[in-house]
Amino acid sequence: MNRNYFKQPDGYRETIERGIAGVQRFRGGLTEGNLPREKAIQKLRTEIAKADAVVIGAGAGLSTSAGFIYTGERFEKWFPDFISQYGIRDMYSGGFYPYPSKEIFWAYWARYIYINRYLDPPKPVYKNLLSLVKDRDYFVITTNVDHCFQKAGFDRKRLFYTQGDYGLFQSTDPSNRITFDNEEWVIKAMEAQGFVKNLEGFFEMPEAGVSMEIPPELIPKHPVDGSEVTMNLRADDSFVENDGWHAASAAYSDFLRRHEGQHILFLEIGVGANTPVFYVLNPIRPKMAKNSRFYPGNGYFMKELSRITDSERLRRCA
Repeated sequence: MNRNYFKQPDGYRETIERGIAGVQRFRGGLTEGNLPREKAIQKLRTEIAKADAVVIGAGAGLSTSAGFIYTGERFEKWFPDFISQYGIRDMYSGGFYPYPSKEIFWAYWARYIYINRYLDPPKPVYKNLLSLVKDRDYFVITTNVDHCFQKAGFDRKRLFYTQGDYGLFQSTDPSNRITFDNEEWVIKAMEAQGFVKNLEGFFEMPEAGVSMEIPPELIPKHPVDGSEVTMNLRADDSFVENDGWHAASAAYSDFLRRHEGQHILFLEIGVGANTPVFYVLNPIRPKMAKNSRFYPGNGYFMKELSRITDSERLRRCA
């Protein structure tokens, strides 16, 4: 069914358009410096308490600080056979490797999705963040696709995942704009490889190892038209912005309008040049009230949340 979303507010594109217009205007008002850890955290707590609303902009660094590491021990635990067979060095690049068959390709992705979408992160970073804002009027816009916010207990009606969801498949046919959940498929694909569940109900790799393939009949197909599928991740203009995506975009836009002119704290965490939310694109800044505050809390704030992240430079509004 073709749906017309033009009448709905679009917070995603509005964010980008406002950001482009506001880059030069706000660049001069942003300063950098090294604050002592306790002063940085206290400043943030004070701003949260004073704010009429809090907008959290989160990137991949937040999940990294929570323990979702795509290299090293975690990668080696779940993909030792792929490392040995294909020389893959990290989880991310392994998703683009030209595997010799679809059975192997989807075996890799079943593991990738399972550990990054259906397992909780090892450290309580997201739950700690929720404890800081749960009593405030907040909204989250994030480029992350692992749904850690929702798993930690954030209100799903206050979440906008702009770049997709590891838990959704979409058709490779651009005319099919329907996404569907993949959890049931992931469970079957993990079992087919030989992973076994422990007493807590989570998959583990048995000592005898597992298969690097799934049966041909388990290669995922779209339930509507039987077409081949891919991940619902924003890689190009084939990305499907489904009903849920547009509803979240409209909710975000409405949140900004309801609080326009008020004291809003824009808290940016864990972002970089590849996944900016506020700092690089500067979203919403042209509409920020004079008493609003932009707080890029990457370094000290994530250290406080996780207790393990190295201190980084803290940018703040003067």
